[in-house]
Amino acid sequence: MEISAAEVMKLRKATGAGMMDCKKALAEAEGDFEKAVQIIREKGKAIASKRADREASEGCVLGKVNGNKAGILVLNCETDFVAKNQGFIDLTNNMLDVALVSNAQNVDEAKELKMDGRSLADHVTEQTGIIGEKLELKYFEAIEAESVVAYIHPGNKLATVVGFNKPGVDAQVAKDVAMQVAAMNPVAIDKNDVPEKIVNQELEIAKEKFRQEGKPENMLDKIAQGALNKFFKDSTLLNQTYVKDGKITIKEFLAGYDKGLTVTAFLRYALTD
Repeated sequence: MEISAAEVMKLRKATGAGMMDCKKALAEAEGDFEKAVQIIREKGKAIASKRADREASEGCVLGKVNGNKAGILVLNCETDFVAKNQGFIDLTNNMLDVALVSNAQNVDEAKELKMDGRSLADHVTEQTGIIGEKLELKYFEAIEAESVVAYIHPGNKLATVVGFNKPGVDAQVAKDVAMQVAAMNPVAIDKNDVPEKIVNQELEIAKEKFRQEGKPENMLDKIAQGALNKFFKDSTLLNQTYVKDGKITIKEFLAGYDKGLTVTAFLRYALTD
């Protein structure tokens, strides 16, 4: 049967599939639009199944603010070519918008959220068929605070969000802290926030190091504590040296703007870590 260009364009707009795929689907469906849509979706499921064992290590990492909430969402793909495609970036951004206005606490809950009447997980499956690569909704998490900021490093491979204890934080101050998180990858806000497991691990690493250097066994605990303090300085956000001014810490940087200002939460995700 004859398939008009208008029908093909309508299906393309509805599904995002290529022109030839849309024409073939309409022909197979004998012009039935809804059936053609279903054919394209089923094709996506079949391709997704075939590519399930492929590695999706590239992708798009985006962070965004919505009111007093900020989150990061990561959509993985197989190649950098797809990751840089504007349609793929837009899809990631639209999914993040949906996730941010929801109460989703993690990526599994985000996958079940609806966008245009279908779950985010279904959208990923459909786009797998259209793009021809394995796609995976890899990560979603959000924070809430009196003030929040998001930072996306150029290239969409790294994003951070930071929350503060006061409203109306200066945009540049907030961005500088978010960029600090991006650059220095802290493990916690302050030393008291470092998980006990990490503290014990760092102590054991330090003790073994000094033991190998021949330090007396009865001195190892004290020496290791000194190494732990250095770890806190290097690896906790408020105690890190401010990357834009090596003479002050982030805590001092914030105090210079507002003595009562501090960070209450942050998230960081990088594809290359």
